[in-house]
Amino acid sequence: MSGTHSRSVTVERPGEHRLTSGPVPEPGPGEVRVRVAAAGICMSDREVYDGHRDPAYVRYPVVPGHEWSGVVDALGAGVDPALLGRRTVAEGFRSCGGCERCRSGETSLCTAGYDETGFTRPGAFADHVVVPARLLHPLADDADLRAAALLEPAAVIAAAVRAGTPEPGERIAVVGAGTLGLLAVQLLSAMSPGELTVIDPRDERAAQALAFGASEARAPKEATEVHGRYDLVVETAGAPSTAADACLLARRGGRVVLTGMFAPGAAGIDPVHLSLSQLTVRSVFGAPSAAWSYAVRAFTAGLLDPAALITHEFPLERFADAVALVGGGGPGTGKVLLRP
Repeated sequence: MSGTHSRSVTVERPGEHRLTSGPVPEPGPGEVRVRVAAAGICMSDREVYDGHRDPAYVRYPVVPGHEWSGVVDALGAGVDPALLGRRTVAEGFRSCGGCERCRSGETSLCTAGYDETGFTRPGAFADHVVVPARLLHPLADDADLRAAALLEPAAVIAAAVRAGTPEPGERIAVVGAGTLGLLAVQLLSAMSPGELTVIDPRDERAAQALAFGASEARAPKEATEVHGRYDLVVETAGAPSTAADACLLARRGGRVVLTGMFAPGAAGIDPVHLSLSQLTVRSVFGAPSAAWSYAVRAFTAGLLDPAALITHEFPLERFADAVALVGGGGPGTGKVLLRP
């Protein structure tokens, strides 16, 4: 890349992408341009590429990339000059800031309509990304930008943890040990739970969960032995049965937080069990500003170690190889990064 050109991966339509090069984008009023250091690929990006994402939540052609980190290298009019050169991440939802939901702090429920970097706006599978300065969460000057690319999924898990209100000494279960599940283990272990059990069929992921602070790991077939045991259950897998399974793990009066992205046809939650057990069930889609702040604080304080989840890194030119790994089910595939 020269100083006057910027590359990006554009998904023209499902299954069709190209690496393009054009003028370096210029930030408008209130915006910043960020030189991308690293961008994570998640299942949502795979769904965009395969054409499986709900049409209301993607706009083709699109430059994907909603999990990223970088350094601010240009400022639009009216932006604080102190941001220039800062290491940073940014919220993905382009919330309006003025509607009733935004004003009450629920920016991920903005009523102005869905608008998100990497899905409806150009994302970070590129040399540069332009975002509103108000969405930035600046990082420490020595922050590991490779690890910081995972602060978007960390913010989602922070939203789940905040919704679940864990207390010291409680029994907690995490369903799924993918990226979200392992980040959940890291945050929840910092709450000093009495028990922290992870449910996942993969031995490698179970071992990693134990290394991150889980007290026990069980395969799904062993989970029936602990039905009704947990004060809080955080579901992260989004598999067809895991929402229903999570509710069975909770004790009577317990709390369940669903963070997985479920496909149509997933098993429903039994309303009889729900009412008789007096469960509190919450769901999380994306993350409000407060959850981003929580995740960045936890990262800065060393409570989160996202770098340990990264297994593969590719240049932009190898996007096809990178996206093929995601969702491929390989036991050795954790977080996959693009490094422009």
